[in-house]
Amino acid sequence: MTDRERAHRPEDLTRLFVERANAGDAAGIAALYEEDAVMAYPAGSLTVGRAAIQALWEKVLAHAPTFQPETPLPTLVSGDLALTSTPPRDGSGARAQVVRRQPDGTWLRVLDQPEFVTPQR
Repeated sequence: MTDRERAHRPEDLTRLFVERANAGDAAGIAALYEEDAVMAYPAGSLTVGRAAIQALWEKVLAHAPTFQPETPLPTLVSGDLALTSTPPRDGSGARAQVVRRQPDGTWLRVLDQPEFVTPQR
């Protein structure tokens, strides 16, 4: 892993994700996850492990999407676990991540639900 900025607070992970995604840095995005992290993406499936998460983001970033920062909701912390979340700008559902404090005090994502769409009634 190269010398990239690390998340010193759970909330840093969202900012770092946006910066790295907009830079086309799939390896940098994957570095925000624990080795055995689970991401619920693409919709209806799971991507498991840092290597698989990197491969997925390489495919996504090949299309050069642009990501905008989203205002985080209050972070919930319990010991070495935290729940971070953001409401998408279009108001459709929410995004949520469970993150864990690492032995060096930094934080990495363990579970990532990047798209949760509220069912239509």
